[in-house]
Amino acid sequence: MSRLPVLLLAFGLMVAFAQTGFAAEPTHLKLYTTQGKFDTVREDVEIAITGHGLVIDYVSHIGAMLERTGKDLGATKKVFDKAESLLFCSASVSRHTMEADPANVVFCPYSIVIYTLPQDPKTVYVGYRRPMSTATGPSKAALKEVEDLLDGIVREALNLK
Repeated sequence: MSRLPVLLLAFGLMVAFAQTGFAAEPTHLKLYTTQGKFDTVREDVEIAITGHGLVIDYVSHIGAMLERTGKDLGATKKVFDKAESLLFCSASVSRHTMEADPANVVFCPYSIVIYTLPQDPKTVYVGYRRPMSTATGPSKAALKEVEDLLDGIVREALNLK
């Protein structure tokens, strides 16, 4: 089967988005950018999390792990300049979410990522995985509460109130 129809469709969609003046935002994540130093932005995110009375349970050093394991895999591309994920939970928000639907446990712990790219280490990306669900009623409202918490923390850390 020829790839030409697929390529033409993709090109048509790109033209359509360009003509409307917007690009589709991914639904699975919310990502912000700021100019600065990774360590400063990371500290601001940590302060925003702990300022909400939350405890960071784990820090995943994603960039360092990829750098370390890349050599063993024969990879030569450096994906990140620096990259970390801060994992935490909120007892009250999590309880509300899981009381609405115990299956919402899959959204806990919450994670906020901070990363920079090798070609532009002064642009810091900060984002989170959106708690997506096809839920309705109380579960949908509870998951909105999780997203509001995550977005509020990131916006506070980046001074985007």
